[in-house]
Amino acid sequence: MTQVIRVAILGAESTGKSTLAAALAQRHHTLWVPEYLREFVETEQRVPFEDDQWRIARVQMAREDAAAAAAATAAPRFLFCDTTPFMTALYSGVYWGRVDPALAALDLRHDYAVTLVAAPDLPWVADGLQRESAAVRQHVHQALLARLERRAIAYTLLTGSLELRLAQTHARLTGI
Repeated sequence: MTQVIRVAILGAESTGKSTLAAALAQRHHTLWVPEYLREFVETEQRVPFEDDQWRIARVQMAREDAAAAAAATAAPRFLFCDTTPFMTALYSGVYWGRVDPALAALDLRHDYAVTLVAAPDLPWVADGLQRESAAVRQHVHQALLARLERRAIAYTLLTGSLELRLAQTHARLTGI
């Protein structure tokens, strides 16, 4: 069984995380874990409430754990995770001013070998119920960077086009 290296891809709304995760998985012949929040919003036809946050993060982690197990048997090296409970907890703090204790505990499990942060330098695109505004995107990005610094989580900030972000990620993953 191969050890799978988990890569967290974090960022505010409309920063290209899903596109990047899919492209990285294709380039590295491995799996990626889509953001469950998107599925939640589409299925429920609404944005999440505060008491939905724990379940969203729990499903995200369960899917990540299942993908890691599948990747380990197939022998790919990386697993790309399009968001993590870290972001769910961050959004809870931004929107409700607090984080559920169970969600906070799950957030502390942030044990990724690499953390990538997608910069908000791509055009903001409305996405139905899930995305709020370019201003909120900027606010969340600043809160994300501050939280990573407070928790002393090393990260690589990805900027520019998809090709530039892929090159920046390749440089970060080289040697791991």
